[in-house]
Amino acid sequence: MSGHSKWATTKHRKAAQDAKRSALFSKLSRNITVAAKEGGDPNPDNNASLAAAIEKAKGYSLPKDKIKTAIDKAFGSGKDAANYETVIYEGYGPAGVAVYLEALTDNRNRTAADVRSAFSHANGSLGTSGSVAFQFERKGQIMIPKEVETGDKKAPVKPNGAAADEEEFMLAVAEAGGDDYEDADEEWIVYTSPTDLMAVKKAIEEAGIETKGAELIMEAATPTEVSVSDAKKVMRLIDKFEELEDIQNVYHTMDITDEIAEALDE
Repeated sequence: MSGHSKWATTKHRKAAQDAKRSALFSKLSRNITVAAKEGGDPNPDNNASLAAAIEKAKGYSLPKDKIKTAIDKAFGSGKDAANYETVIYEGYGPAGVAVYLEALTDNRNRTAADVRSAFSHANGSLGTSGSVAFQFERKGQIMIPKEVETGDKKAPVKPNGAAADEEEFMLAVAEAGGDDYEDADEEWIVYTSPTDLMAVKKAIEEAGIETKGAELIMEAATPTEVSVSDAKKVMRLIDKFEELEDIQNVYHTMDITDEIAEALDE
């Protein structure tokens, strides 16, 4: 699929296992808090945004107690009150690669300064609203493991229903209403239209397949071809953005070919 590769997807998923785990959990918790507050209801059954935020958090193994704490914070008061706002930043990085950032911040000036500084140091530029958004399309993404844990020491994992066989899985995805899927090593990534995300996830689960999480993403409509040297510059900028506490999601148009994937993975 254009704009995606096994390497890129796997690297993204492994973020929950690396040294950034604490920062990632903080971002996921903030996302849940804002979704709960904006939806005005702590019950995900009545708050679609909260349900999506929780599903995304589960995909990165955020503990249940942290999810509950994040929801409670949305309806706190005084020092426990959450006053975050959603802000979108758009711009261009090295080699003209478009970058789209989703932030949750309690200080818009601080976040804008951090984002502008990162672009500047990478010889990129922060653009105006809508300057690169047209180069992306919103999609739903569901993570599905090929095997699931059993709790049995003799046989710790077992096939995850139809997810263990690609032909069966392809049929299951089609019947559930999914648009496409991708093989990401130990799991499948299923893509849907934004409005169908939760419905497709439910249908897949009803087919006896366990899911690992779901979220809305932005996918490049037309990936940008870059050289290996420029790709490394772009990834340094992306890493810088991901280190910023206020930045929730980073999307870009760089086309990660096999050659670039290998070079970045060195």
